[in-house]
Amino acid sequence: MEKNNAAKFAFFYMLSLVSLIFTALSTGIIIFQFINKNITDVLSTTTTGFDSSALKFAISAVIIAAPIYFVLMSLINKNLFEGNLDKESGIRKWLTYFIIFISSVVMIGWLIGTVNFFLDGELTIKFILKSITAILISAIIFSFYLYDIKRGEVQKKKDKIVRVYFVVSLVIVIVCFVLSLFIVDSPAETRKKKIDSMILSHFSEIDGAINSYFRDYDRLPESLDTLKGEYNYIRNENLSDPETKEQFGYNAIGEFYELCANFRKSNLDNTDSDQYSWYNQNWPHDAGWQCIKQKIITEKDEILMRVPEKF
Repeated sequence: MEKNNAAKFAFFYMLSLVSLIFTALSTGIIIFQFINKNITDVLSTTTTGFDSSALKFAISAVIIAAPIYFVLMSLINKNLFEGNLDKESGIRKWLTYFIIFISSVVMIGWLIGTVNFFLDGELTIKFILKSITAILISAIIFSFYLYDIKRGEVQKKKDKIVRVYFVVSLVIVIVCFVLSLFIVDSPAETRKKKIDSMILSHFSEIDGAINSYFRDYDRLPESLDTLKGEYNYIRNENLSDPETKEQFGYNAIGEFYELCANFRKSNLDNTDSDQYSWYNQNWPHDAGWQCIKQKIITEKDEILMRVPEKF
């Protein structure tokens, strides 16, 4: 019976390995991001600060990988119980140790990364909590598979310890998933943020064009439409809301100017260390119609930026 199903059991173990890695890492990432969200660090970067993109990937992976893993483990244990898979099977032993090996490599790399972030200046409390998370997840995986490969009779015998591991790990994954829902933005909120970021990206392009125009003509442009005739990278789509097509507002004030748009969300309390953080820092705004003032970068400003401060 087992020889006829060797390919099936090999498939179960290999797919369980892949789904285990996704489930374990994603559960850890959710906990890591929960820590990053609730413990603010002024030195936070895209790797040590709260990253909504990483959180969304982890949630997606848990939704897909976790059910696959727990279903496969149930099938494996069911076949062991019914005697379709022998406990001394070469497939079971080799692939179980292979799972332990691959999981060990992944978790060692994870711990190395955690220590590296600490040595790079991450807060001690965040390092401790993340280390505990990584060690706990690793300990559950290693201890379960080591117990599973060494346990005694499995046919027609229900193992309470295996059941405890199954229930505890399932509860941990479910709790982490529920926690993630409290700190992740909904798809609608994420869309609003992305549209705002597109607006700020256009603002940055306009800012470069306005500064170029000022250097060329020693004055600010009368309107944003003036820039279209001067610079071929400024087109109609760069001067309006990407969704509503509403024209951006523009006001010239001496060596300052304002760009105005209707923003969906405020970015004043943004704590994400994602790809949009640079725009949020340089173009702070509240929700609604907002005008953001910027100063023209004159030749004097450029000289001051290039000259190092003397002590």
